[in-house]
Amino acid sequence: MVQVTGELGDISEAELNFPQWLERLPVSVDAADTDVLARAWESARSVYGEAARSSGEAYMTHAVTVATVVAGLRLDAETVAAALLHDLPVFPDYDPEVLQRRFGEEVAGLVEGAARIGVIGELHQRSGAAHEDRTEALRKMLLAMARDIRVVFLVLSERLHDMRMVRYRDAEGQLALARETLDLYAPLANRLGIWQLKWELEDRAFAITEPTTYKRIARLLAEKRVDRERYIGAVRDQLQEALESAGIDAEVKGRPKHIYSIWRKMQRKALSFEELFDIRALRVMVETVPQCYAALGVVHALWQPIPREFDDYIATPKENNYQSLHTAVVGPEGKNVEIQIRTREMHQRAELGIAAHWRYKEGRGEDPGFDNKIAWIRQLLEGGSEEGGEDLIDRFKAEVFEDRVYVITPRGDVFDLPQGATPLDFAYRLHSQLGHRCRGAKVNGRIVPLTYQLRNGDQVEILSTRSGQPSRDWLNPSLGYLVTPKARASVRSWFRQQDFEQNVADGRAILERELNRLGVQDVPLERIAARTRYGRLEEFFAALGRGDMTGGQIAGLLDRELLPRPERPASSEPRRGAGTAERSGGDDDVTIYGVGNLLTRMAGCCQPTPGDPIMGFITRGHGVTIHRRDCPSLERLQREEEAGRFIEVSWNQDTERRYPVDIRVEAYDREGLLRDITTLLSNEDVRVDGVNTRTDRDAQKAVVSLTVAVRGLGQLARVLDRVAGLRNVVDARRAPGG
Repeated sequence: MVQVTGELGDISEAELNFPQWLERLPVSVDAADTDVLARAWESARSVYGEAARSSGEAYMTHAVTVATVVAGLRLDAETVAAALLHDLPVFPDYDPEVLQRRFGEEVAGLVEGAARIGVIGELHQRSGAAHEDRTEALRKMLLAMARDIRVVFLVLSERLHDMRMVRYRDAEGQLALARETLDLYAPLANRLGIWQLKWELEDRAFAITEPTTYKRIARLLAEKRVDRERYIGAVRDQLQEALESAGIDAEVKGRPKHIYSIWRKMQRKALSFEELFDIRALRVMVETVPQCYAALGVVHALWQPIPREFDDYIATPKENNYQSLHTAVVGPEGKNVEIQIRTREMHQRAELGIAAHWRYKEGRGEDPGFDNKIAWIRQLLEGGSEEGGEDLIDRFKAEVFEDRVYVITPRGDVFDLPQGATPLDFAYRLHSQLGHRCRGAKVNGRIVPLTYQLRNGDQVEILSTRSGQPSRDWLNPSLGYLVTPKARASVRSWFRQQDFEQNVADGRAILERELNRLGVQDVPLERIAARTRYGRLEEFFAALGRGDMTGGQIAGLLDRELLPRPERPASSEPRRGAGTAERSGGDDDVTIYGVGNLLTRMAGCCQPTPGDPIMGFITRGHGVTIHRRDCPSLERLQREEEAGRFIEVSWNQDTERRYPVDIRVEAYDREGLLRDITTLLSNEDVRVDGVNTRTDRDAQKAVVSLTVAVRGLGQLARVLDRVAGLRNVVDARRAPGG
């Protein structure tokens, strides 16, 4: 999709005429595109007027030049239009809504994206170019902030023109812009395969950061330029003729070497200018791999190869899948010549695809996740026939850099966090004590809740107290305070170190609250504690109070305690008598003690669910009805002297049956509340059998009563947690009697 064609030259004042400029563009423009560009041109002209940038250059001249470079990258009309308009946000009358109405969301989004990335330069200056980790984080952040890949191309094009006009800045400003270009923008152009931008950015920046070295290498090249060009032309013609004589269809080109890349190679390999083999270089492109080796044979037959200067990256590709044959020979007149031989497919991969050897060139360490995404972008960029630009942009927005967010401190330091991280996660990332004392946060200057999900480019300020402590609610995953394991571990560690008696009291309160929420009573707490690694009840309470156990784990313990596996009899003929257990033949969900096969059914009054303490009642003619032990009906039957008809029962653990449960959800009313609840239940594989909603319009509150079918207390607890975490929900619990 992106290919640089021709020279990305400057615009003269005489060309600030729309028809002439349009004619000069290196792409064909249809009527619809012409209309978009014409309207963008007129809007830019009317807003910019005669205003000048700090360099003294007119805003309009700058905008047209940037748009010309963008067009040279073969980008679409919307991006070229955005390039014409990209300086609008600096003008006081700028209104993004007006821009969106006139040009649509796409163009407006590109202009806004370019403006957002403008903060990167300030961050780079504050972070210091010497801190490589910070600089790399800024590069990643630049791409992550540019939700649309075209924004990056637009910003790179603007940076190219800024470097062309850098001479109009003072010495300090020139140096800052050059360092920023070498640290951030040239490597991005390299990674994205826009080589012509990369080389010019590097050479112009290098001329400012290392002027003496630049002039020395330029002088060495200038002294030999005419001779070198003549020599390369003669060698190219000789090789082309030899390949044709051998029946090899090949394209031979001279490969230019730029000053910055020459210097980097001299530094990397500790070589002098005279020791470089690739000042004179040719590239041979053929159709097939056998032709590569055949061409190599022709080269080595023509000229003497230089020992230890041959690399076969076709048989043994580089780690990034780069493939090519590299050789150096002693050419005519005894001069060294480097020759690269590859297929056209290999060339496309090397220039624009996943094999671009940017790490080899930049000498940086590995970051597989980031590298894979850069490779994915570049693979898209080299396409064009199989997927259109619109699909490319949609995929970029949906998939690229979705696993990390990059946020900024007020001092300008950049930190990365997992997607979905909150300001509280960020506080713990900075320091555990800051996390403990955190009571609020400002994002981009505005107060936000601690559950706010951070976005790329957010500037985050943590608001803390002199002395404070974490809340146990922070450990509840359904409430959404913390995402990162480090932050959760810090909170648990804090509670673990607190007073044992206080933890016991807090844990007892947590357990009572959880049992009440699940509608469970008469639970043998000592037996439940014995099932844990803490053993004793007080240790169990303390673990709850410290945050070492969660509500979901409590529900799991209740399931295991209240759903015992029935013991298998020692022989196939079980003994019958008091105290022996026997499976009922009427229902596999319940074990009935002390009697033979009886029909069982679940009581509709209390809706017992696996995990609830239960009791059986022998009815007249209907077998055994299973009630929860706290069911009001059982209390009434006991008062009516029906105690002789009660029977001990327990749950079987291997049941897959679902059980109806009534739950009650209180929330501040909002649009889509019921939809969000039912969607969540569906995702949790919970069937909804009934819904009733009552709304108090004056208080703007809603009560949603649902009858759902669950497999047991564990699933019920998880569902209640998830529902409680929905926006505007105040409370979610099992309904009384449900």
